[in-house]
Amino acid sequence: MKIARFTHGGRTGLGLVQGNEIADLRGTAGTADGIAALLERGPEALRALADAAASAPRLALTEVKLEAPIPRPPKFLAIGLNYADHIKEAGFETPQFPVFFNKQTTCVIGPGDAIHRPRVSTLLDYEAELGIVIGRRCRHVPRERAHEVIGGYVVVNDVTVRDWQLRTPTMTIGKSFDTHGPIGPWLVTEDEIPDPQKLAIRTWVNGELLQDGNTKDMVYDCAQQIEHLSTAFTLEPGDIISTGTPAGVGIVRKPPVLLKAGDVVRVEVEGVGVLENPVIEEPADNMLL
Repeated sequence: MKIARFTHGGRTGLGLVQGNEIADLRGTAGTADGIAALLERGPEALRALADAAASAPRLALTEVKLEAPIPRPPKFLAIGLNYADHIKEAGFETPQFPVFFNKQTTCVIGPGDAIHRPRVSTLLDYEAELGIVIGRRCRHVPRERAHEVIGGYVVVNDVTVRDWQLRTPTMTIGKSFDTHGPIGPWLVTEDEIPDPQKLAIRTWVNGELLQDGNTKDMVYDCAQQIEHLSTAFTLEPGDIISTGTPAGVGIVRKPPVLLKAGDVVRVEVEGVGVLENPVIEEPADNMLL
């Protein structure tokens, strides 16, 4: 299933994407609390959602505004230096252990929402990533059972302010600026992706293909990442794990390709979907919210 969060006619809620349409489930019992709560209720809740979609009214996808599937994930975790070709282009050693950082959840935006080029830096970069969404509360998950705790997958653009990223070893602040966590366009349930390690992953900026990789080239695969993180702390429904980016990031290109106002970034993960966002200058009126 492709579970979307969308707005139409001033109301936001959930629906199931089916072809070029969305089954409108905004009035269906059990959907009001969002996708994370739905996943927490387990497979029966998902089956009920599919049953409700069979008789639900349909809307054309072109008529709705898709929103971030999980607007405030409990945790937004991401791994650095996890593709061999990206490690090579960046000039780093392969990490002996997975290197994770947090993206603050206030960075999350949805499809079509604007990425802000911050007023404090011009070193704004893109990173195409596959995002895992946790579906069950879990701890100490062995690698061979990791698939049991995956609720689904999303496309992630791990937008990065490079100079702020490199100021501290944690990387968190340079990865967490507001609007620098686009996710979407919907959640694809785990059963629709037989092998998350065989997915093409690409980025275009203004129609130019800049990243063209495959998840098979991860150093630490999706299951290993879940095993590693759950050794330390509990993973919860709705947590997002962004699993790394392949080669082709803008900062290492010659000359560098850094994002500027007017650019459009398109990220695609095979089988999951396409996430597209424009870039604008950080608005002058958002100093106090």
